[in-house]
Amino acid sequence: MLEHVEKFGIYLNIESGQVVRITSPYWFPPEPDWVIVTREVNATLIDIRDSIKSKKLFAKPESVVWGRIPLKD
Repeated sequence: MLEHVEKFGIYLNIESGQVVRITSPYWFPPEPDWVIVTREVNATLIDIRDSIKSKKLFAKPESVVWGRIPLKD
């Protein structure tokens, strides 16, 4: 379970500008389309956008929005 906890955090889809909060092993965002922004699962969208801006992960960090994890079949 520890290996799963290490993957928890906020991830950014670098194509769509959506972020998702991962707090369970249900689904982990696949690389390279998704990158970890922060391990702080309770980060606010404002803090997330600031991190994205400082790390230069997305051209328009102010347009980043919350997304949804996909449903499994």
